[in-house]
Amino acid sequence: MSGTGTVEMVGDRLTHERARLFALLGRLLVAAPDVSLLNALAGLRGDRTPLGEAYAGMAKAAAAAEVVSVDREYHDLFIGLGRGELLPFASYYLTGFLHERPLAELRGDLARLGLERAEGVAEPEDHIGTECEVYAGLLSGSFEGGPEAAEQFFEKHLQPWAGRFFADLEKAEAGRFYRAVGRLGRVAVEIEQAAQGLPA
Repeated sequence: MSGTGTVEMVGDRLTHERARLFALLGRLLVAAPDVSLLNALAGLRGDRTPLGEAYAGMAKAAAAAEVVSVDREYHDLFIGLGRGELLPFASYYLTGFLHERPLAELRGDLARLGLERAEGVAEPEDHIGTECEVYAGLLSGSFEGGPEAAEQFFEKHLQPWAGRFFADLEKAEAGRFYRAVGRLGRVAVEIEQAAQGLPA
C-alpha cells in the first residue's frame, strides 16, 4: 500500500467519524433520545482530548438519565409553553427573529442540493438539528455534493452561529443531560472551525 493510500484511508475514517458525530448531534437535537439511544450513549468511551472528554461527559450524563426526565428537559429547553429556554434556529441567533434571511438562504442551498423538508416536519429548516443532519449527510456521501459542498455548508450555515448555540446549551438552566450535548457540540464545532483554517 502506498503512502498516499494510507493518508486517504485515514482521511476517509476521520470524515466518517465527523459525519457520525454530527449525525448524533442532529438526532439528539431534533428529538429527545429513547432508551436504546441513552443506553448506547452510556457506553461511549473517551480519552484525554477535548473531544474524548466530551464523549466521556456524554456517557456519564446518559448513564444518569431517565427517558421521562430527558423528554421533559427537551421540552423545557426547546419547546416550552409558548417557547423554550433556547430557540435553536439560525435566523434567531443571527438576526434576533425567526423566519429571516438565514432561513431563506438555507432553503435555496438545500434546493440546489436536491434536499427538501420531510413531510410532517413543522420546524423551519434552519433548526440546529436539521443543519447538523445535513452536514453529516454531506460528509458521509448520503447527500450529493462531496467534501467541497460539506465545507461550504459548514462555513455558511453552521459556523456563524452553531458554536454560540452549543455554548448556550452547555450552560442552560433547564439542562442536565443536554448540557453534555452542548459541550459535545461546542467541541465538535471548534474542531471543524480549526480544520477549516488549515491549508488544503
